[in-house]
Amino acid sequence: MIPTPDLSHIQKEDFDRVYEPAEDTFLLLDALEEDQELIQLLQPRVCLEIGSGSGCVTTLLAKIVGDANAIFLTTDINEFACQTTKRTALHNEITHIEPLRTSLVEGLLPRLKNSIDILCFNPPYVVTTHEEVAGTGIEASWAGGIDGREVIDKLLPYISILLSTNGIFYLLLINENKPMEVVKIMEEAYQMKAEIFMERRAGREKQYILKIQHLKNE
Repeated sequence: MIPTPDLSHIQKEDFDRVYEPAEDTFLLLDALEEDQELIQLLQPRVCLEIGSGSGCVTTLLAKIVGDANAIFLTTDINEFACQTTKRTALHNEITHIEPLRTSLVEGLLPRLKNSIDILCFNPPYVVTTHEEVAGTGIEASWAGGIDGREVIDKLLPYISILLSTNGIFYLLLINENKPMEVVKIMEEAYQMKAEIFMERRAGREKQYILKIQHLKNE
C-alpha cells in the first residue's frame, strides 16, 4: 500500500486559495491504488492530471508508476494550484512533475495527440448557475454549472484524441452529474469503453469513478 502523499507543507490558509483534498480526492486515490498492478503493467510514459489542485493525486500516481523517465503533466487554471502542485511533489521527493497553467487541455494538442497513458480529472462538479463557472481562483475547483457538467462536457470530446491506445481515463463524478449519461455519451458519441469502476457515499453525496478507455479490437 502506498501512503497518501504528505501535505504537511501546505498551510491552513492556503486552502482558501486551492482545493483541500476531501472524500472525492481520496476516492480517486483509492481507484488508482486499486488499479496499481494494471497501471504498472501499462508502463505509462506520459500521465496527465487536469485540475491538479494540491497535487496530491499526481504525486501518488508518480509513486505508483515509480519510473523517473515517465512524464507527469498537470494543468490548472489557478496559478496558486500550479505552484502548490509542484511544492507537493517536491515535498514528497517527486521531481518529475510539470504543472502548466491552462484551462483543461488548452495548448496540449496536437502535440500530445494519442499520447496520454493515464489521465485523471476530479472536475468542478457542483451544480451551480452558469455564471459561476468562469472563475480562475478557488471557485474554479468546484463550480460546475448546469447539472455540474459544464466543464466536464467541454472535456469529453478530447478524451479519444488524448488517450494512447491502451490509455486509461479516471473521472470523478457525483450522482447529480448523471454518470450513466456520461457513460452513454462516451460509448455512443465517441465509441469508447466506459464503466463505473468505483463508487462511494460521502454524507448525502454519492461519488463515482468512471474508467474510460479505447475499445479494443477482439
